[in-house]
Amino acid sequence: MAGATRDTDLPAGRESGLVGKQIAGYVVQGEIGRGGMAVVYRARDVRLDRTVALKLLAPELARNDTFRKRFAHESRVAAAIDHPHIVPVFEAGETEGVLYIAMRYVPGQDLRALLDREGALAPVKAGRIAVQVASALDAAHAHDLVHRDVKPGNILVAEGTDRDHPEHVYLTDFGLTKKSLSLTGLTTVGQFVGTLDYVAPEQISGRPVDGRCDVYSLACVVFETLTGVPPFRRDDDMALLWAHQYDPPPPVSSERPGLPEAADGVLAKALAKAPEERYGTCLEFVAALRAALERGGPGPVRREGAEGPEPPAAPPKPPKWAVPVFREP
Repeated sequence: MAGATRDTDLPAGRESGLVGKQIAGYVVQGEIGRGGMAVVYRARDVRLDRTVALKLLAPELARNDTFRKRFAHESRVAAAIDHPHIVPVFEAGETEGVLYIAMRYVPGQDLRALLDREGALAPVKAGRIAVQVASALDAAHAHDLVHRDVKPGNILVAEGTDRDHPEHVYLTDFGLTKKSLSLTGLTTVGQFVGTLDYVAPEQISGRPVDGRCDVYSLACVVFETLTGVPPFRRDDDMALLWAHQYDPPPPVSSERPGLPEAADGVLAKALAKAPEERYGTCLEFVAALRAALERGGPGPVRREGAEGPEPPAAPPKPPKWAVPVFREP
């Protein structure tokens, strides 16, 4: 959780006030990230002598009984999901009036930092990242969990196992789905929890959401990995909200010359305003996108690593001494 959302600032202690203190069996070592509802710290589990990521929620959340019950339920569900691309939840609870979640500490960086440093990614790398995130989201949907805040800051990119798998991607922030706040009355009519660059139209309008909400947000993230910018860029928040609800997304091939036009239709479907017009699952969307990228177009897409070897080049012309034997058709 490295990127900040647009929620109310968290009235929690800064790093200097908590470093070295023990909270529920975890010694705080340093701040990792800060958002609207929580601060995440690197901490040491004194019982098992391991490093964890410790998320401390805003104190006012613990004072709301509805939220506390929802938090306990969704934390148990998140902890029960055993998936290689979802950050494991070790423990969740309450101590001294503060709700907390202890998760696996993932060294590395989030996708936000990667994009800020590198800009648009190579299509094959963007595809590798997208399929891992999509797999995590579909697994959560199978447990009736909708993430609702898919964004580069919630996608952790760690070192992979070998040259065929150069990065291992984790999706985080599953211990607290954003449905919880709306059930508590902590958000008012017309407000929502999410990051504006990636928020689905139905979230903005307050309509019911399901896994196709995450399909839309994932498509916004994938658009940015391919082009270096999110699909909608406006001068103010209201214009951005309007664009998500009513404006068609720009063709991805127009934002990055060299991408095949076949990718435009795939992104347009994933970014459809009506959920029923989108792909049914995140993996279905990513599979269609990778197929479109592999079919090529202007600027062929290089295949590497887990995607297989590069397509062989055309054979060279035979040498002069072989011309009498190998005749060109």
